[in-house]
Amino acid sequence: MDKIKEFCEIIKNSQSIVFFGGAGVSTESNIPDFRSSNGIYNQKYHYSPEEILSHHFFLANPDIFYEFYKTKMVYPNALPNVTHLALAKLEKEGKLKAVITQNIDGLHQAAGSKEVLELHGSVLRNHCSKCGKFYDLDYVLHSHGVPHCEKCQGIVKPDVVLYEEPLDSEVLYKSIDYISHCDTLIVGGTSLTVYPAAGLVQYFQGKNLIIINKSITSYDNMATLVICDSLGNVFKNLI
Repeated sequence: MDKIKEFCEIIKNSQSIVFFGGAGVSTESNIPDFRSSNGIYNQKYHYSPEEILSHHFFLANPDIFYEFYKTKMVYPNALPNVTHLALAKLEKEGKLKAVITQNIDGLHQAAGSKEVLELHGSVLRNHCSKCGKFYDLDYVLHSHGVPHCEKCQGIVKPDVVLYEEPLDSEVLYKSIDYISHCDTLIVGGTSLTVYPAAGLVQYFQGKNLIIINKSITSYDNMATLVICDSLGNVFKNLI
């Protein structure tokens, strides 16, 4: 059977689906990924992106952090693509129980998904590191240089998980619970190399593990179905 037809058949016969996605979900919304040949991590900077996006670097060099962050990590004009829309449709139909994402762009919610677990946070939420006052993305983008709190002048920090910071334990445990109880887990647009997020796949005990990614992953041998294609080519068949 053709792999995409097999994918559609599995979706049709599934009652409880969870989608676990990475940067590849948003590349078709013109948001670059990290580790491909044209990804953010393969571009040349004075500091490595991993260093700039670390907790200690944010504290020591907030000006350089924000210069990089505003130009390379935030895409306010990006729109949901066919994968985001198909997943929102599956949730509305009652088949998809949750989207677990490593992305920070908020596009799943923009497409209409309700149960979205953001492992690495979101650029749409920002808080003063001193008093905790909330700020939206517009405030950060329209601030000159480093955004400061209007109330106490503390530095505003994006609610994204930087290197050296732990994942939110509540989001992590909720993700584990969804994955361990679903009958079909779709893993899409992720190389499954970033831990602890990649380790979530190990909690799956259901019937169908589907991996959709352009390159091979270390979990391919565990999968019911592996599709080496773009997510858009696969998910357009569900709309």
